[in-house]
Amino acid sequence: MSQDFRSAAPVVTRFAPSPTGYLHIGGARTALFNWLYARGRGGKFLLRIEDTDRARHTEEAVAAIIDGLKWLGLDWDGDPVSQYSRRDRHAEIAEKLLQSGRAYRCYLTPDELSGARDRAKAKGVRFESPWREADTDDAPADKTYAIRFKAPRDGETVIEDAIQGRVAFPNSALDDLIILRSDGGPTYNLAVVVDDYDMGVTHVIRGDDHLNNAARQQQIYEALDWSTPVFGHVPLIHGQDGAKLSKRHGALGVEAYRDQGYLPEGLANYLLRLGWAHGDEEIIPFTRAKETFDLSGVNKAPARLDIDKLNHVNSHYIAELSDDNFVKGATPFLSGAGVTLDTDNFERLTRSASFLKSRCANLAEVAGVSEYLFLQRPLQIEGKAAKPLRKEGAVEILASLIEVLQEEAVWSSAEKLDETLKALVETKNIGFGALGQPARAALTAGRPSPGLGEVLYGLGREEALARLADQTA
Repeated sequence: MSQDFRSAAPVVTRFAPSPTGYLHIGGARTALFNWLYARGRGGKFLLRIEDTDRARHTEEAVAAIIDGLKWLGLDWDGDPVSQYSRRDRHAEIAEKLLQSGRAYRCYLTPDELSGARDRAKAKGVRFESPWREADTDDAPADKTYAIRFKAPRDGETVIEDAIQGRVAFPNSALDDLIILRSDGGPTYNLAVVVDDYDMGVTHVIRGDDHLNNAARQQQIYEALDWSTPVFGHVPLIHGQDGAKLSKRHGALGVEAYRDQGYLPEGLANYLLRLGWAHGDEEIIPFTRAKETFDLSGVNKAPARLDIDKLNHVNSHYIAELSDDNFVKGATPFLSGAGVTLDTDNFERLTRSASFLKSRCANLAEVAGVSEYLFLQRPLQIEGKAAKPLRKEGAVEILASLIEVLQEEAVWSSAEKLDETLKALVETKNIGFGALGQPARAALTAGRPSPGLGEVLYGLGREEALARLADQTA
């Protein structure tokens, strides 16, 4: 849609997750969209924990969601709101609807309810409780009851969605939902409406699995004579096979991506572009995103999770890290791979940081691309890596390399070392491969590594000369 759904009133959005144990990757994108929409318009972004299901609720799950949002860099205004703590307010509004005639007491037992639904289904009609039009004077005094919303029977409920466009629901398909259970607990649709209204939410941006709920919620807003917020329903994230995202497609929680070495900036940028576009821009940091994000750019079709694209975006942010921050971020992954970062190894990693950053799609890859730095002498050189060292003249070439590398001045930079290598090749009148192949084998034992000058500089003068000497002894 081309329409810009900006409100004349200050924008207020919210993220309202259920505490399931982690911040789902789809939920993280929803939170990001809400955060950007509010922050880009000088509005408020609120956090509400929808914790009315006490059987599934744990404080650890709430903490996991909050930690995930903080890691992504998404802050919120005020304290997080517990939906469960507002149950008295929900009951108050249910009673208000009851008194206004827009709701009614339903005394059906579970067995009676099941039978009534089956009969309605068999007739192909909307289920209605027989208590909808019953005289409340006939209500049994000793039976518990639920409060049902008295939904309109005719016409249609139309949602003017900021993403999906005009969506019409025939009222004949929307039955009288329970808004307050017999135990006094509110149901989802009532609680959401009351909370969003009381919190001043102007824009409800969420997954399109809630689109049917929007019709029911709009009916409740209208019954209460409350202004309905702007709805924007975002298509869900699917796997590359087009199926709904599940564990078989990979990690589902934000913390899993963090533990795999993705940067919050990289994951956030990728999630932003997962179903939203602004021209051909691909790398969009927060400062730029707040200027450009709008619901009109959200795609109506489901987005597909693509780890290759995530790696591409994340590699950009890794390359932008300072050397110190790269080393800091890489350290736990190296420790996890069994690398002891003693003084010598730490210095090698620090000297090599600027060369290694461009070789990593995520920080978990640091251990693989830096392995050559931490090999123990004498290096165990086998297979293809050993062949250059066995070639005729290889030992003599390495001896000449050791000689020119004795001069401390050549160790001032990787570029200076590269110049020294080229000068030696020219002096010897040989191809660079005749020098580079045995030197790389002697220095890295065939492990993945950057340019030869960068390898030498990262290892440092003492270690590099010692590794070369090991192969000429």
